[in-house]
Amino acid sequence: MNTRTALVVRGGWEGHDPIGSTDVFIPHLRDSGFDVTVEDSLEVYADESVMSGVDLIVQCWTMGDILVDEMHGLRLAVENGAGLAGWHGGILDAFRGATDFHHIVGGQFVAHPGDAVDHEVVVRPERADDPILAGIGPRIRLTTEQYWVQTDPLCDVLATTTHAVRPDAPWNEPATVPVAWTRRWGRGKVFVSTIGHGPEDLRIPEIHTMISRGLLWAARER
Repeated sequence: MNTRTALVVRGGWEGHDPIGSTDVFIPHLRDSGFDVTVEDSLEVYADESVMSGVDLIVQCWTMGDILVDEMHGLRLAVENGAGLAGWHGGILDAFRGATDFHHIVGGQFVAHPGDAVDHEVVVRPERADDPILAGIGPRIRLTTEQYWVQTDPLCDVLATTTHAVRPDAPWNEPATVPVAWTRRWGRGKVFVSTIGHGPEDLRIPEIHTMISRGLLWAARER
């Protein structure tokens, strides 16, 4: 069996510590048999010779801009079977003006009311036995950024969180939004977690397990 390849693309806004955050999972990928390449530029997405052989793309790139040829290369890679996975702003707040990217991912960050918010992640009962979440939950208590995201109907939502009504908030009823989801895109698979503001979040046992499994789920099978 050929060794599978993982491409880790990290950069953008430094507030999400793209190096420290991806370093949490690179050993896991190598231990799982992947040949891992790390890039600190989006230019690799436009390199067809690289992208045609990638089995998993792990992106941690908050904000910034993606060029047309880079977006084209990324889209083709996923449609042709490469997995795409990421967490928090590295995938959900990347390339705010690139709707093609949001289309692949299936969602987009719009707010995190408050910074370190005490909140609960709830595993959807019908997804409790999903291989990504098996043995996790049914509820996880966190104190960190609680993302408010907008998603599309093709996301298979694994877990959710609810933004409570607050005296100083403009919404007037609780709002439940996805925390983790998977989706199929062409021949590729996509895994997304809204949690993962920095390495400290990614080392929380339940979150580390969920994302570690999500990366492997998304990867192309050889």
